[in-house]
This record gives sequence, structure tokens and C-alpha cells, in this order.
Amino acid sequence: MKTYKSKLDFFKTEKAIKLVKDTFQKKLAEKLDLIRVSAPRFLVQGTGLQDDLAGTQEPVSFMAKGIISKLEVVHSLAKWKRFALGKYGFKIGKGIYTDMDAIRKDEVPDDIHSIYVDQWDWEKIITKDDRKLDFLKEIVRKIYSVLIETAELIEKEFPEIESRLPKTIHFVHSEELEEKYPDLISKEREDVAAKEFGAIFLIGIGYPLKSGEPHDLRAADYDDWSTKTEKGHGLCGDIIVWDKTREKSLELSSMGIRVDKAVLIKQLEMSCLKDRKELEFHKAIIEDKIPLTVGGGIGQSRLCMFLLHKAHIGEVQSSVWPKEVEKDCKEKGIILL
Repeated sequence: MKTYKSKLDFFKTEKAIKLVKDTFQKKLAEKLDLIRVSAPRFLVQGTGLQDDLAGTQEPVSFMAKGIISKLEVVHSLAKWKRFALGKYGFKIGKGIYTDMDAIRKDEVPDDIHSIYVDQWDWEKIITKDDRKLDFLKEIVRKIYSVLIETAELIEKEFPEIESRLPKTIHFVHSEELEEKYPDLISKEREDVAAKEFGAIFLIGIGYPLKSGEPHDLRAADYDDWSTKTEKGHGLCGDIIVWDKTREKSLELSSMGIRVDKAVLIKQLEMSCLKDRKELEFHKAIIEDKIPLTVGGGIGQSRLCMFLLHKAHIGEVQSSVWPKEVEKDCKEKGIILL
């Protein structure tokens, strides 16, 4: 990033943040046929409903008076949503979304990462025949259309913030990128592809590539990253855009078709997590007690950051930062909320 000065002052920024969030969630619900539901900020430990983020982070946990089990602050609602759809009797084609607030204490804070995470978690019921890449792509196109419509409204209300999104999103597979750029690490491949196309949906995150390593880690018990498609493995991916302000790629959403019982067992075995089959959530999938679904998370602060041309996520959310981050931002003229 070269010299930086925010295009919106504090008051305009706060007004724009609300406009982005109100607009996006309303249009997302309409496009995907979702209703907003209340969701937990913490879960009982040991049910399998916690998102363990591929085992890389430990949740904040605590004991509460009158409750025997330890409680954990959510990392995301990736698994809870699917459980809820079955619990409340939703029909095929219908779904939910919710405001998800998480604490990820092991996150390393930087310009796009914070220990506080806010996102729209969404999930909807599908049929067995929907478990294919073409269906996933159609969902991605609908979400991308919401991004474009939201960006256009922001540009209309704040002329100094022009939309930077291309009219269409480009689909690319992680295996294609590895083959095309074998000397680059995965993040560098994302940068190259995002800069070339402006917006991509990167398919196949979680399954080992030819190098033996996955493009990135993906938990074994929600997204289907092992099913073979015509382009490679995976029925999941990330929406990634080119962030001109930072001159880097920016992941806005992680999503995918969720595991069925056969894929769950396979991925647990591949990840050496076979013991999880006995947890409440995992047993429910194996015993066909909860529905087949597609779902994902869309970062609220990251979306605001991108659409408002901000250089740091701390400009659109209030969090706590290490002293070195505060010092670096001050030197660059970045004002943290």
C-alpha cells in the first residue's frame, strides 16, 4: 500500500457501514430465500457443534453458575446452522441467516484479521441431486449479484466510493492454479488470479494438491472438499476479490456444499479424526437425522472494508489491537475505531 487517506470521515464511515450491512443482508435473504434467526454466542463443549477451524485455534471457554458443562464462545456457526435447520423443520430450498459474532483469541491481528469476527452465517436445505458443482456455482452467482447491487448503492450514496467489482465472477480451481503457478505459494496464487479477474470463486480448498498440501486448511466435518468433479476435488470454495486499496487479494466468503454421511466418514478418516463419529452432530449426519445443506459465512467487516475502500479492518470494526499494530497504523494515517 502506498500513501493512504480514507475517502470517508468518521461520520460518513459509520453511516456507510450501516447502509452496507442493512442492504446486503436484505438482498441476500431475498436471493437465497432465507429468514433471519437468533443464534448462540456460545455452545456447550463436546457436542461437535463448535467450528474448530481445522483444529488450529482454541475457543474461549468458561463455566457458568448452574450449568454443569463448560461453555465455549463460538468460532463460527458452520455446524450449528445445519443442526438448526433440522431442529426447526425447514423445507427443501428454504434457509436461514444470522449475525455471527465470534472471538478467535489465537488469531494473529493484521490488516484483515482481528480477534473479533463478525459475519453473516447462512445455510439452506438442498436435495441429493443438488450436491454438484453447477448448483454451487449458481449459488455463488446469486451472492455475487448481491455484492454488485450493494456496491452500486454505496457508489450512489457516496460518489467518492466507486464500485470496483467486475460484472461477473470467474471460477477457478485450486488445482488449476497450482499447475499454472507451481513456484508460487497458495496466497500468492490467489493474488495473481484475483488481480487478473477482479473477483474469483476459488474451488477445491481442503483436498491435498499434487504438492501433497491443500491450498488451505478446511475442517473435515462441514464442507465437502473431497468429492471428485470434472475440474478436480471439492464442492466448496472462497469468494476472493482484488482489493485495490491494499493491492492484495481479499477473501470475503467461505462456503460450500456440506458433507453427506459417506463424505463425512471419508474426510474424518483422511484427517485422522475418526473418533468424532461419536459426537452428537456427527452421529446425526451419519444417521440421516439432519438435512443435506449448502452454506457459508460472509465477513461483515471485510465486506465493509472492501466496499468503502478502507486499508485496515480496524477502520470498520471496534476491536483491541497489539501496540505494534496501533503504531504501524498511526504511521500510515490509518485511524482505528
